[in-house]
Amino acid sequence: MGSIEPYESRDGRRYRVRYRDPDRRSREKAGFTTKRAAEEYLANVTVAATRGEYVDPRAGRTTIGELGSAWISSRVNMKPSALASLEIAWRVYVEPRWGGTEVARVRHSDVQTWVSQLSAGTAKTTKKRPTPLGATSVIRAHSVLAAVIDVAVKDRRLTVNPARDIALPRKTRKAHAYLTHTQVEALAIESGRHGVLVRFLCYTGLRWGEATALRVRDLDMLRRRVNVVENAVRVNGRIVVGTPKSHRSRSVPFPRFLAEDLARACEGKSREQLVFGNGLTHMQQPTSKGGWYVAAIARAKATDPTMPTPTIHDLRHTAASLAISAGANVKAVQRMLGHASAAMTLDVYADLFDDDLDAVSTALDDARSAAVVGDMWGLDPASAAKPVALPRK
Repeated sequence: MGSIEPYESRDGRRYRVRYRDPDRRSREKAGFTTKRAAEEYLANVTVAATRGEYVDPRAGRTTIGELGSAWISSRVNMKPSALASLEIAWRVYVEPRWGGTEVARVRHSDVQTWVSQLSAGTAKTTKKRPTPLGATSVIRAHSVLAAVIDVAVKDRRLTVNPARDIALPRKTRKAHAYLTHTQVEALAIESGRHGVLVRFLCYTGLRWGEATALRVRDLDMLRRRVNVVENAVRVNGRIVVGTPKSHRSRSVPFPRFLAEDLARACEGKSREQLVFGNGLTHMQQPTSKGGWYVAAIARAKATDPTMPTPTIHDLRHTAASLAISAGANVKAVQRMLGHASAAMTLDVYADLFDDDLDAVSTALDDARSAAVVGDMWGLDPASAAKPVALPRK
């Protein structure tokens, strides 16, 4: 398939490999310091061509910047909020470092160094004052680079992806803030005209975007159900309405005591208008720095020092906590929250099932006692639990 020939250079004798690629085009690679190295290269090329795994060396000259721009443009089926996160990661962290690099020149060690620099805040970015990134942001930036190089591998520009198998920082899960029934009511009262929305979030588990996208037609007051079919998310300063996070609609129950408040919120509105707010525009999610929600928490904490400081999303966690403490099974909670699986619900709310672990411990203790007590009296374990008939006098 090819040939090897020596030639003289200013650094001494070198070897050149000449061969034809699968398309019968002439190729050559020079600079081998030993004939053995040249032979190994030619053998690898021959095997790759036979297996259909040949990669044209010139194809690897395409830059990460060229491939990345095309990859971002191809993400047409993603939700706007998720796509916005990827675009930011690409523009701020990936492109400044890798945009001008040819894919064939990306090294595994260089990617590992870059990931470490992102965590330390020393990586090249578009920010004027780079700061250390959290684990989630680092993982997202790395995933964008790796996905772009995956395209290069599929296009036969590379044989393997050097951005895979990188040591990434571990994400630490933030402790959830759960409110009690009393604390929910206190927060709702302090929230004034937004009180019904606070109660609704705490007892249905809807995300903020799902709740504020509800329309009057989505409420089934007779069955006390909410049909979650839309989600309103703020992306780049504007509200974008789409499907729920899982892309699936779901039916969520609400307690009887909320029916009157919800009916009042719908008064004077058409079926197509929004339940919460003025009915025409989607409510903006409160910031963590000010506004009615932060003020309501401050007032509630003034009378109850034990009350946590929940974020808006923590109200969803509160709904899960209240449902589980009321006896709801994992499958019901999964359907209420719109999780992909019951396993995901168990993973997110493992801390709420500590009582179940205590029950397992008690059950095992009782079972052992019943089995071992017979051995202590020289009895068969099967008959140990049976009452012993005492002889009559």
